[in-house]
Amino acid sequence: MSLPRALEIQIENLIQKLKRRQIVGSFFVARETAFILRQVVSISRWRDAHVLIDIVTQIGNRLAAAQPNELAIGNIVKRVLKVIREVSRGELDDNERNEKITLTPDDIEEDSEEEDSEEEGGFVTAASDERRPDLSTQTSMFRLLADMSTLSTKEQKRLENEKRIRDTYNLKPLIIQEITDEIIADLDTKDTASIYKGIADQALDFIHANEVIMTIGISRTVQEFLVRAAQKRKFQVIVAETAPTYQGHEMALSLSKAGIDTTVIADSAIFAAMPRVNKVVLGAHAVLANGALVSVSGSHLLAAAAKHHSTPVLVCTALYKLSPLFAYVADAFNVTVSPQNVLSFQEGSIIDDVAITNPYYDYVGPDYVSLFIHNLGSAPPTYVYRLINDNYDPEDSSLL
Repeated sequence: MSLPRALEIQIENLIQKLKRRQIVGSFFVARETAFILRQVVSISRWRDAHVLIDIVTQIGNRLAAAQPNELAIGNIVKRVLKVIREVSRGELDDNERNEKITLTPDDIEEDSEEEDSEEEGGFVTAASDERRPDLSTQTSMFRLLADMSTLSTKEQKRLENEKRIRDTYNLKPLIIQEITDEIIADLDTKDTASIYKGIADQALDFIHANEVIMTIGISRTVQEFLVRAAQKRKFQVIVAETAPTYQGHEMALSLSKAGIDTTVIADSAIFAAMPRVNKVVLGAHAVLANGALVSVSGSHLLAAAAKHHSTPVLVCTALYKLSPLFAYVADAFNVTVSPQNVLSFQEGSIIDDVAITNPYYDYVGPDYVSLFIHNLGSAPPTYVYRLINDNYDPEDSSLL
């Protein structure tokens, strides 16, 4: 597979940014992946949809290999592949419908009336001649194209090439338009609010007056969800500080600026504070096929405490985070980062005597989650498989 040089440079630049973690976060990774795949469809040379699918798959594998833990890469690639398959199938169906002409009962009645008028008056009007389709020419052409056995091998190849070029010419703008409307429109920086609007609009259905909500880490999806509820309801939010990154401090500051009564607690106090909590609201880095989620470190502790006290756990996530993959090992999609924030390298000789692991994510099983709130509605963990079937093609489930 040879790509134009300019496109290959863009792909390599994105791969290097992913390897160096210069692009971090599901949203930004998904957006950059969608942009580069749209460029692939637009610039690369392909004869038919099958060739394009192979090109997109190979590039998707390269991007996913650069940062395997960013599941949003594979999700966007699979969505683009589904768009290509749907557009190609729809375009082929349209071509077949255009080539075949069928007579309806109304057409038959019009023809019989015209024949009667010919017998009675001896002539027909010009308008009736215009309405009458030229069946003989189009039918014979269709038969000529259909019966390839009567043509020579050279003629068959010529007709196949012409049809392939015609299909490519018709498919490319349709695929680009669908990728722009279905995927990039929700990820474009100028319209980022559209991703969160569908989730935030449901806030009043789940957050009620005088409730106590607990969350952990910082998530723009959760932030927009709570801020929207605070416009009509008065409630309190408890934020776990999420050591050692202390993302909870930033989350608490943004919520307090929105006028929400916010309290920051240490992660070790989560279980003690849970009895007075009405709901737990979590963000997600990725949602897996079995209804589990990968979220910020400490989420499993919060969800386990909520389950022990029978407190419902709501997960706010966009549909592009849905992944058709399974985590056969709990740490399969985790990332370990520098232990500098846990134990400084300047602590002295103790560094040589201890092994420090600083995981960035937690795996939260589906039995800890009560409901997923996404931009098109809400669904329990047992319904995630249906959402995945709606967003991805079964032929692509084993890719990436």
